[in-house]
Order: sequence, then structure tokens, then C-alpha cells
Amino acid sequence: MRQSLTGLRAIAATGAALALSAGIILSANAQSAAPAPAPAPAPAARAGGAGPSLTKQAIETRKAAYALIGNYFRQLGAVAKGTAPYDEADATKRIARIAFLSSLPGEAFPDVSNVGEPDTKAKADVWTNRADFDKRLKDFQAHAAALVQVNATEKGATDGFKAAVVALGEDCKGCHDTYKVK
Repeated sequence: MRQSLTGLRAIAATGAALALSAGIILSANAQSAAPAPAPAPAPAARAGGAGPSLTKQAIETRKAAYALIGNYFRQLGAVAKGTAPYDEADATKRIARIAFLSSLPGEAFPDVSNVGEPDTKAKADVWTNRADFDKRLKDFQAHAAALVQVNATEKGATDGFKAAVVALGEDCKGCHDTYKVK
């Protein structure tokens, strides 16, 4: 009986070793396998209702980004004007979100989205004066980043905070006056 237990243990150990080896080999093969090919890029317009077109996606993205930026900015503008109190946690959250959102519109104005009203209020000047438009977006992003820094160092509705909020607001107004249908 003792010999049969020893034999069973040897068989079990061999089986475990084989299973472990197979697992290691399969794992190594999976790691060295060639990566799957990247999916094909989405076409500018999709047929058969397979999803929104690139034009529609771009317009919806920029509308959403600008709506959110406006929502987060209003309270900061009120603080800068002195009509609302400064709350550090709220201001920090709003400013961080504006800084993040400021990066989205730059990619949301592809040439195919130059369709005019009623789909968009973006003037054709966005595309005909692209260098100026892109510069204004970069200025907006830089002023959003500056507001993050001012808020982090000054902690309050200081003159520096107010000036940074005003600079950001002027970026919005300048672009709207030039590139948005009223």
C-alpha cells in the first residue's frame, strides 16, 4: 500500500509539473505573439446610419466643450466681479476642468465641419484664418494654465486671481466676437 501511495504522489507531481510547464509555455507564446492590427480609421461620413459622421462628431464635441467651459467659468467670473464668494475647493475644481476642456476644441474644427448654420455657429473665418484661430486657442489654453497656477499659489480672490480670470474671459470674448455667428 505504501508503494502505491508513493507512485500516486509521483504521478500527481508529474501531472502538476506538466500543467505548470504548459501554462508557462502558453503564457510565453501569448506574450510574443504579433499584436493585432489597428482598426481602420473612421471614414469622414458613414453610410447606413452606422453612427454620426465626423462632421457631426466635431460639432457636438465643440458645442459640449464650450458649454461646459461656460458653465464652469460663470462662477469664477462672479468671484472676480465680487458678486460671489471665493471657495477654494470649488474654484480649484472649476479651474482644473476648464484647463482640461481647453484642450478639446483644437481638434474639433476639422475642415469637414465648416458647414455653417443651422448646424454650427462657427463662421467660415475659422477655416480661412486658421493661423489666427489656432493662436487664439493656444492663448486660451495658456491663460487657463496660468489661472491654475495663480489659484494654486495665491488661494483667494486676489488681484492676480481676478486678472487671470479676466484674461481668460477676454480670450472667450475675442474669439466669439471674431469667429462665432451672433
